[in-house]
Amino acid sequence: MNSAKLFKIPLRLLPDVLLWIFIAALVGFLAGSASAGFLLALDFVTHTRIENPWLLYLLPWAGVLIAFLYSRYGKNTDAGNNLLIDEIHNPKKVVPLRMAPFVLLGTLVTHLFGGSAGREGTAVQMGGTLADQLTLLFRFDAEKRKTLLMAGISAGFSSIFGTPLAGAVFGLEVLAIGRLRYQAILPCFIAAIIADRVCLQWGVHHTAYSIAQVPEISVLTVLWSLVAGICFGLCAYAFSWSNHRLTHLLKQTFASPLVRAFIGGVVVILGAALLQSDRYLGLGVPVIVESFQGPVPAYDFLFKIIFTVVTLSSGFKGGEVTPLFFIGATLGNALAWILPLPTGLLAGMGFVAVFAGAANTPLACLLMAMELFGTGSAIYAALACVMSYIFSGHAGIYHSQKIEVYKHAQEN
Repeated sequence: MNSAKLFKIPLRLLPDVLLWIFIAALVGFLAGSASAGFLLALDFVTHTRIENPWLLYLLPWAGVLIAFLYSRYGKNTDAGNNLLIDEIHNPKKVVPLRMAPFVLLGTLVTHLFGGSAGREGTAVQMGGTLADQLTLLFRFDAEKRKTLLMAGISAGFSSIFGTPLAGAVFGLEVLAIGRLRYQAILPCFIAAIIADRVCLQWGVHHTAYSIAQVPEISVLTVLWSLVAGICFGLCAYAFSWSNHRLTHLLKQTFASPLVRAFIGGVVVILGAALLQSDRYLGLGVPVIVESFQGPVPAYDFLFKIIFTVVTLSSGFKGGEVTPLFFIGATLGNALAWILPLPTGLLAGMGFVAVFAGAANTPLACLLMAMELFGTGSAIYAALACVMSYIFSGHAGIYHSQKIEVYKHAQEN
């Protein structure tokens, strides 16, 4: 093949590349704007709940409202993130636009009345839903629609946490265990970067985390990091298993989603009353920040698992990721009592590693650690994320994930 032909092949791709840059930038703008509005509204409802503790006692009725709206008007959207993943694996029809406002309203109501939930699910679902509407505009076929949905997922994740690199890789990594879909790499990165920048331009600021002390790499620090990673992986497994089991149990026991939501709200109220604390309600960001700075109660991670599993399995909306950050950071803080690593470092390792195990996305979580904490702790974060991924099992928080390659060689 002569040199002229060698140059023709990549140049032939230029129009398609330019089109995807434009489309991905549009997806990033839509998702970043949606996330900005959501984060500002979430901050408002969180402060409202804190200033009015009595709102917690309305949580069961808030759950009934969410369940009613979804069962009456939000059919085919209740699957949330799993619906987006299913549509990428097996494209059928465009995700209903109503998914975005429904998950937005459901999440804000959940947080206003004290449910323990996250925000990633909302941003990802809004990003994916808004992106998928472009399918009709550009008349995409099934393969291009998959790429569009992945870009929307990346944009939503990136803008909600302020981590564009992690967001881009998350959209590529979350669909299947053991496989990255490189055909979508450009749209995912463009959409994630634009979404993050747009969100910041709307005046949204993300929580800053810092690891005060990072020791020199040695044989012992590596070994202790591997031990910590195993603990984080087992914790991720416990969270995912508990969430799936309780969801199944509640559906078997109570046919009505309204009843399930009401009971879940009552249990959360009773838990807060017994503990005489609102520490495990909402996102829990102040506790996450606290876990980087000094000792926190060693049982914090366990109670957050309970409150979050009850909230989400009974039908409230939001997502699992920020609660998983809480669980991981506080578990890492607790491990500092027995492992000779700095408290802040273990909190940061747990922050990303428990999520890595629960979502089966170790590469995205490593990049998240570097974006949030800096590169100094990257090796420790990598060790923790990889070990957590290996020891967390195959059934993570997204049941629509496919297993392309098993985590353990003997299972392949």
